[in-house]
Order: sequence, then structure tokens, then C-alpha cells
Amino acid sequence: MPRLRGRCLQVPKNQTIGSLALKNYDDIFGSDDFQADGERIVEIPLTDLYPPEFHPFNVFDDEAMKRLVKSVKRYGVREPGLARPREDGGYELLAGNRRKRACELADIPTLPVIIREMDDASADIAMVDSNLEQRKKLLLSEKAWAYRVKLEALNHKGIKGDGLSVDVLVEQTGESKSQIFRIISLTELVPDLLDKVDAKKLAFNPAVELSCLSRKEQAVVIDMIAKYEIKPNLSQAVRLKKMKQDGTLTDSEIEKVLSEIKKPTSGGSAGTSQYRRFFPSGYSKKQMEDVIINLLTEWKAKAAV
Repeated sequence: MPRLRGRCLQVPKNQTIGSLALKNYDDIFGSDDFQADGERIVEIPLTDLYPPEFHPFNVFDDEAMKRLVKSVKRYGVREPGLARPREDGGYELLAGNRRKRACELADIPTLPVIIREMDDASADIAMVDSNLEQRKKLLLSEKAWAYRVKLEALNHKGIKGDGLSVDVLVEQTGESKSQIFRIISLTELVPDLLDKVDAKKLAFNPAVELSCLSRKEQAVVIDMIAKYEIKPNLSQAVRLKKMKQDGTLTDSEIEKVLSEIKKPTSGGSAGTSQYRRFFPSGYSKKQMEDVIINLLTEWKAKAAV
């Protein structure tokens, strides 16, 4: 086990960690290491902290991060991260990667971290739990991978079957079993499709149906989305899934389904998608609109004569 760097503090199990973070760091970490009951909090250099090998939670330099940086500069880190020693040295930061990034942006060289020895499954569970508890908003991709990682970790630790392992997630998240498995199914999507789900360019229910397609078939779906500038609806996705199950799904069938003319919405326009079949495959929406407008302009001029 690597030697712990920095100075240690023992936190009694019944003491609120957040209240400690509000104190001056010299007050908290100023004394020599000592042993007592409770968790160890260690001030670790940021350069010694590494993200998990697979971390489903994104760290963005967004407005929320700006607020966190401002808070860290003013009050310090209110709650320590959670890490375990790495075989190659340093520590795997299971919880606190956003706080670590905030410290980097605030020019704070260390992060207070709870050091805990854990096996891989326990580490995965701790990583998921801490992020589910602390992050107010999650992308669907983050939630999907978090649920999958925890379910696999629970099964690895001996909670097997359709029952007990998923029941843990049901109790923790408030989601039904069927919804949890539907969310997890999103992890079977290729990255480009999963990105579209996060960007709300592909709705959740069609995405679940498309997740049963092979990666090659999903790649064709992506090509058709770009070619016809469409967003697959639930009916189309269900039909593709049914053909997949029947063994009749081909590239041409995927294109046939996704290139269908959409009925215009009440009071609206169908756009250029219904005219796509009249144009070369390389034409953009703007190019098609220009041609249509020019033709209509010519037609109007002739009709006026």
C-alpha cells in the first residue's frame, strides 16, 4: 500500500464532515497524524489523484462549475472526496472529481479525501452511490451507465438474479424495475446515438427500442438520420426492432422505414423531408429549400402571365 502523503485527521463517525470543511485548513490538518475511531481524511495533492478507470459521470466546465469554483475559493471544499490506494501509486478518486476540477481552476493544490481500502466491486458501488446522491442533474447516459455499473457490482458481490440486486436500485432511486432495465438498455447504444439521447435529438422510448439493434445496424440508422435529417419516432423504432427479431432487418429496410414521408402536424409544415426522394443524396436541407423556392418563384411568374 502506498504511503499516505499529507497530514491526516480522524473524523468521529457521528461528526458531520461538512462542518469540518468550513474550518481553516491549518486548523483541520495542522497536527501530526494520529489514530482514533472513524474515517481518515487526508489532504492529497491533486497530482496524486486519478479518476476511476471507467467513470460514467462527466465533469463539465459549465456554469455549475463556475459556482463551485467560487464556493471553493471562499469556503474551501465543504465535503471531502473518497479514494482508494492504487497499485501503481497515488489514489483512485471515486467521488470528488468535480471538486478536484474546481480546486484545479481555483489554484488550490490539494483536495481533502477519505482514504478507504476497497475491492473493485465495493469501489464501483461507492462511486455510483456518491454521485447519485450528490449530483442533482444527470444525463441519461450517465444514469444508464451508473445503474449498469452498480447492478454488475452487486451481482459480483453475491447479490444475484433478477430480484435482489435490482431491488437495491429500486429502493435507492425510486424507479420501477422495468424502468431501470429500460434505462440500462441505453448502454447498448453506440456513442453517436447515446449522444443524441443526451442532446434530446433522440427521444428516450425510441432509443430503448433501437438499443436492440447491432452496432452495424445502429451505424446505418445514424447515416439515415443525417441523410434525411430526421428524428426516428417510436413507431419507426418499434418496427425496426420487430424486423430485427424476425431476422428480416437489412440496410435497405432501415432506409425504407426512416425515409418515410412524415405527415405534417396540424397548422404546420412537413418541411423538406417529404421532398428528399426527389433530390440527390448529397443535397442539404438548405440546398433543397433553395431549389424549391426557385421553382415556385418561376411557377408563380408564369402563372401571373
